[in-house]
Amino acid sequence: MKAEGWYVDPFAVHDGRWFSDGIPTSLVRDGLRESHDAPPDTPFVAGDLVSAELPDPGSSDDLLRAGSAERPYDSRDGVHGAFDLFDDRPRL
Repeated sequence: MKAEGWYVDPFAVHDGRWFSDGIPTSLVRDGLRESHDAPPDTPFVAGDLVSAELPDPGSSDDLLRAGSAERPYDSRDGVHGAFDLFDDRPRL
């Protein structure tokens, strides 16, 4: 079976590199950041590929996701924020 998915970058340039049908692609990952970087022309040994772990879903970032136990989204937040700019405007 040919490599498909995230693997530790065999070129040691990035943390991980996406493989498609056994071929390294330009999609790379460093920590939680994904970007593009064409693979080098140097050969690699396919048998030495190591599957890359996905980032820990509990890792901290600044995004609130659906089902987050933090503060639920309130569609009025944006409106209230806009009204806060003008003290003489009524709040909804």
